[in-house]
Amino acid sequence: MKPRPTEKDQALANVRNATRPLSPHLTAYKWGPHMLVSIVHRATGVAMATVGIAIFVWWLAALAGGEESYARFLNVFTVKSGALNAIGYVFGIGFTLVFFQHLASGVRHFFLDAGANFELKGNRAGAVATMVFSVLATIAFWAFLIWGKTHG
Repeated sequence: MKPRPTEKDQALANVRNATRPLSPHLTAYKWGPHMLVSIVHRATGVAMATVGIAIFVWWLAALAGGEESYARFLNVFTVKSGALNAIGYVFGIGFTLVFFQHLASGVRHFFLDAGANFELKGNRAGAVATMVFSVLATIAFWAFLIWGKTHG
């Protein structure tokens, strides 16, 4: 049978500094774009998965429900001419922005996983670049769609 630890033994084992938190916490870190992009990457992945699946299942159910059901589905996002309505544009542009942000931060994470770009300045620049890319790619994509429709 082991002897019971004495008070002195227990005091030696307790080397924790009482002024420090038990574990890292959000208040212990200085927020930067790299932290934001990491969190946004997870949020955009979840958003694309859940919203994408919900819209896809709704679309399949509308197809299976017949012409009237499918017309109701289309009516949510389009007008009679087939062009997008306000909800269609907001959803389409928003989902495109989410897609490009997730794509860009996924490429950024690929390079980080390969061991590159861990220096603070480069890491921060890469994080900002993902946000700039997603906005510019969304604008370019929708400009192409709208310009192609009017000049096609």
